Amino acid sequence: IARSLRASARRPATLQRAFQPIKPSFAPALSQRFASTQSNTDGRIHQVIGAVVDVKFDGEQLPAILNAVTTENGGQKLVLEVAQHLGENVVRCIAMDGTEGLVRGRKVVDTGAPIKIPVGPGCLGRIMNVTGDPIDERGPIKATKLAPIHAEAPEFVDQSTSAEILVTGIKVVDLLAPYARGGKIGLFGGAGVGKTVFIQELINNIAKAHGGYSVFTGVGERTREGNDLYHEMQETGVIQLDGDSKVALVFGQMNEPPGARARVALTGLTIAEYFRDEEGQDVLLFIDNIFRFTQAGSEVSALLGRIPSAVGYQPTLAVDMGGMQERITTTQKGSITSVQAVYVPADDLTDPAPATTFAHLDATTVLSRGISELGIYPA
Repeated sequence: IARSLRASARRPATLQRAFQPIKPSFAPALSQRFASTQSNTDGRIHQVIGAVVDVKFDGEQLPAILNAVTTENGGQKLVLEVAQHLGENVVRCIAMDGTEGLVRGRKVVDTGAPIKIPVGPGCLGRIMNVTGDPIDERGPIKATKLAPIHAEAPEFVDQSTSAEILVTGIKVVDLLAPYARGGKIGLFGGAGVGKTVFIQELINNIAKAHGGYSVFTGVGERTREGNDLYHEMQETGVIQLDGDSKVALVFGQMNEPPGARARVALTGLTIAEYFRDEEGQDVLLFIDNIFRFTQAGSEVSALLGRIPSAVGYQPTLAVDMGGMQERITTTQKGSITSVQAVYVPADDLTDPAPATTFAHLDATTVLSRGISELGIYPA
């Protein structure tokens, strides 16, 4: 009994110790931690696996999906695009350039918006990459406006239809399979049957005959072809280094990481949309090659760990293609006529990549290997 009385006498002191108030030195730190609502937009590189970079942010608010975040790599700005939120304040990003030299712990800054590129007349006669940086060594691009590469398609009520023929100046096309102005045209063919040469001829004819603006987007094709195209355009006067150019060039070629190849078509499309919506122009958008857009999307999907779909393509194949193609349309302000070269793997038109593209096209021109082997062009 005496022992229990002594224990009960000690208990209030124990309770008093357990419920002591927080010391003043700790109180400000705790109140600041829970009261702060500002997000910290700086993060640190957590992991680098090829073109995929994981970034850990300190704040509670993470950058939104498709936001651009930037870091330094070898003194150059490297742009990453947010693709996934992994939990524990880690976001998975796709790099728009090479990641050689990146290290863990390097600072990353959220720009708060998608990748933005310069648009407007200052882009004409210039070559840019996926992030809008000039790659023709002729100084910065003189543009007054920046536009995000991710945008919504025009509303249904804003779209218009027209039944005009686009005169290409190529007799076999204008006679047998004419193209509609403001439509989407597919050039199907295997390797080496003349898709790129056909597109070059179209740009030349239409720039000379109609004086309209064109945007050429090279997606995952040979750098040599892009270089040849640039110099040919200078010789024919389509690009005038000191004068009035008619075409803007956007390149994300074979040597680029998959992130750049998957987004460069959207960069070219954004420039074309500016001329259509802000200046009321009828614009020509050339994409060479739309298959490489799908192929790059497949690579990105695999890097992000998504389960592949038919023939190893990404499960989001139809969504990726539809999101871009729906933006290529005619509105009441102007039109975008798109000519897309479509590489057909192993000459198999039932492959999911060309088959998905078919659904969006208004006209198709299939180049035949048999005819090209006879030396007849266009095949």
